[in-house]
Amino acid sequence: MLHYAVVFFVIALIAAVFGFGGIAAGAVEIAKILFFVFLILAVVSFVVNALRGKT
Repeated sequence: MLHYAVVFFVIALIAAVFGFGGIAAGAVEIAKILFFVFLILAVVSFVVNALRGKT
């Protein structure tokens, strides 16, 4: 999932360089959403793994 966030960020950078502002803004929003979903899932995974290891 983090890979897709990076891919959309790179697409946004390329679109911004070529002057496609709308596409760049859309790609940045998708990249931000994917990054935060990845971050939340990673934290949940770490917490569940930590709780499982203590029992």
